[in-house]
Amino acid sequence: MPLLWLVLIVLAIAAIGYVVARSRALASTGGESRTLHSLPSYYGWNAAMKAAVPAFGILVLWLLAQPFYVNNVVSGMIPESVIDEGSSRNLVIAEVRRTAEGIEQALNAGVLDPTLANDPNADVAEITARLKEAGAIVTGEITQIKLQAAQSYRSVSASGGLLMAALVILAALAGAAFAIRQTHPNFWARNTVENGIRYLLIAAASIAVLTTVGIVFSLVFNTVEFFRLYPFTDFFFGTQWAPSFSGRGGSSELGVLPLLWGTLYISIVALMVAVPVGLFAAIYLSEYASSRVRSIAKPLLEILAGIPTIVYGLFALLTVGPLLVSFFGDGGWLGVSWQGGGRAVITAGLVMGIMLIPFVSSLSDDIINAVPQSMRDGSYGLGATKSETIRQVIIPAALPGIVGAILLAASRAIGETMIVVLGAGAAARLSLNPFEAMTTVTAKIVSQLTGDSDFASPEALVAFALGMTLFVITLGLNVFALYIVRKYREQYD
Repeated sequence: MPLLWLVLIVLAIAAIGYVVARSRALASTGGESRTLHSLPSYYGWNAAMKAAVPAFGILVLWLLAQPFYVNNVVSGMIPESVIDEGSSRNLVIAEVRRTAEGIEQALNAGVLDPTLANDPNADVAEITARLKEAGAIVTGEITQIKLQAAQSYRSVSASGGLLMAALVILAALAGAAFAIRQTHPNFWARNTVENGIRYLLIAAASIAVLTTVGIVFSLVFNTVEFFRLYPFTDFFFGTQWAPSFSGRGGSSELGVLPLLWGTLYISIVALMVAVPVGLFAAIYLSEYASSRVRSIAKPLLEILAGIPTIVYGLFALLTVGPLLVSFFGDGGWLGVSWQGGGRAVITAGLVMGIMLIPFVSSLSDDIINAVPQSMRDGSYGLGATKSETIRQVIIPAALPGIVGAILLAASRAIGETMIVVLGAGAAARLSLNPFEAMTTVTAKIVSQLTGDSDFASPEALVAFALGMTLFVITLGLNVFALYIVRKYREQYD
């Protein structure tokens, strides 16, 4: 059963339970709602919640657990002799999964007979030809063992889907029936519904914490596995980044220092653009602009924050890069030859700085506006001019918050990917020349996990070590920003 249909069925059961429970509550008092403990709608919501919440809980848990179970069953069907040298069990399971998806695609396209699809002794060449005819992705050779594993994958997945649908629907019906039986004039429906909503809000708030914990654990486990295969010192102190996936080009050199330098260098250039422009824009909007100008200029400035980063990357690649080459390239307007191509640190830094302007300006504007008017009036009363008041009163009072805004913008710059990929290039090097191409940690994480990666190799697992390094850096910046804001914030009456 398609997942959408299952969700709609559960919602329909919840809606029916709402109507039946509400009608039952009114009928129990002869239509006189004043004798009920709670409003009639609370009885309906009690039935809807008890029908939907357990059913959706089972659905989510099943969808999370079923892939692990199916992969475990399929993995037990694959002997070690099938795993080729240079491959791994995970890659073989991935091929089995793609084969199962290809069989399903061929069945839907009508080019594969169901009897042949479920025959464990079917001709592998014919199955492969049918999959290619249906446009399925076949990345490796389909053997008899892989075909049988794919058939088992489909069978176990289909059986699990039917069992899941049955349990979810039964849970929804049982919850609705139980809530309807509870419906009587003295039932505290309002208290039950409000407690249920409170627990749902707690669960929603816990998702962020659990997600963070899951991210950290996934990074930690794979990072530990990487350092079992690759020396710790070579990763953190190595000055060369040269992964070799083929195994024919010598051992890989996976030093993180060139990537960290590229990340910090591009971020510094971006902050050199974003901080002065954003801060000056915030000062103008809060202290000089009229209400009419502010109402127009601030939304226009914050539109920059809503532009997708891929658009900024294309802007860097197609506009800013060629423009810089026309100035600093061979035969450029300045008569110098500093920049050989459009992809460079300065290209990505300038465009990223433009992207960060709303982060600095909006936060700084809110912080400057939070400075009490009495401080401004006191400064004017002592004979200070507007510019002197801004320099000597407003900016010092708002400085902790401004520093926090800058650090948060720096965290955003460190985690940027698309602008770097399209604007800065892919060269991992230690250089001070801003007109050379460089790359960052995030760009290499993408490149290391692109394609069919063997997660048993250090060249793939290094992406998790890079992610863990970046996570620690950005977490440290965020914690430092919060510390600055909380320690130096002044409370005004």
